[in-house]
Amino acid sequence: MHHALELAKIAGDAGEVPVGAVIIDSNGNLLAEGENRKERDTDPTAHAEVIALRAAAKSLQSWRLHQCTLYVTLEPCPMCAGAIVQARLGTLVYGVDDTKTGAIRTVINIPASPASNHRLQVVGGILESACRQQLQAWFATRRRQRN
Repeated sequence: MHHALELAKIAGDAGEVPVGAVIIDSNGNLLAEGENRKERDTDPTAHAEVIALRAAAKSLQSWRLHQCTLYVTLEPCPMCAGAIVQARLGTLVYGVDDTKTGAIRTVINIPASPASNHRLQVVGGILESACRQQLQAWFATRRRQRN
């Protein structure tokens, strides 16, 4: 999660919402990483999780990531939760709940939905304070810049 926080900082410094993600394999090896890139790539799907999932699948030459763990600083949105389910990810570890668009536990629970064909192990609240502080500080700075 520390590396995901570093990636989130890079995203925030580039004007993106500061979210970072890393994927490790069953041996703890780093397979892929991603940070939000929606603004830089002008791509609405360029969320940290999606970028990391794509890179991990490419690295493994398989879209099935059942032996992998994704660490992400913010609870995934509906799009990312759907991609995580489609990737058959083994475990999701996230930092802070997203009270607006969280689609793992907070607002809706896509992995536990009857529409989901995959059950996902989820661990939330890892480095929660650091993840929350990073997001809150970034948004506070953005609000000050607009005024």
